[in-house]
Amino acid sequence: MEIHSLVVGHLATNCYILACKGKAVVIDPGAEPERITDFLLSRSLRLEFVINTHGHADHILGDDALSRPVYIHKDDVPFLKDSSLNMSGFFGRPFEVKTNDIRILEGTEVIDFAGNGLQIIHTPGHTPGSICIKAGDFLFSGDTLFFHSVGRTDIPYAKHEDLIKSIREKLLVLPGQTRVFPGHGKFTTIAEEKNNNPFFNNRDSGHFS
Repeated sequence: MEIHSLVVGHLATNCYILACKGKAVVIDPGAEPERITDFLLSRSLRLEFVINTHGHADHILGDDALSRPVYIHKDDVPFLKDSSLNMSGFFGRPFEVKTNDIRILEGTEVIDFAGNGLQIIHTPGHTPGSICIKAGDFLFSGDTLFFHSVGRTDIPYAKHEDLIKSIREKLLVLPGQTRVFPGHGKFTTIAEEKNNNPFFNNRDSGHFS
């Protein structure tokens, strides 16, 4: 399986494209769907489905344009249909996902993609339905875990205690060599964050990404 990334939109969201056997999955098409489509066409990839790690606008804006089923955790489904929840209204551009082809996740599934298992891990905190996606030695962490930081919890429906609990109990227990592909910013590893992230070394810096 190949992993490609595009940085899209004003908030520099990392959109990931997983490719295998001529098929593709797009994780977090947060903006610029034409760039995503052009990339798929340039590699002769057939898009199978989309996965949203959570329901904020900068991760879902391209859902409709890609015209494929959208997977999202059940607790964030309301974010797709409400601009106040997905925070697009805050930026003066209210947006709602129109597609009805929404595949609801419980948070423990393993989705098959061209023979690869995409393990869904429910990591509430940044939003109630935030998820991470583990594929072999790779983890797509959305806005839950970043390089030396964690997701914002100074926003509606976010809970700092839940976020830290999710990361400690569900992510930092993964093998240290697991490569982490976050929703924004640079790549990292579980070992790097376990050893050097200030939120997990009794030095909570109070800084959020």
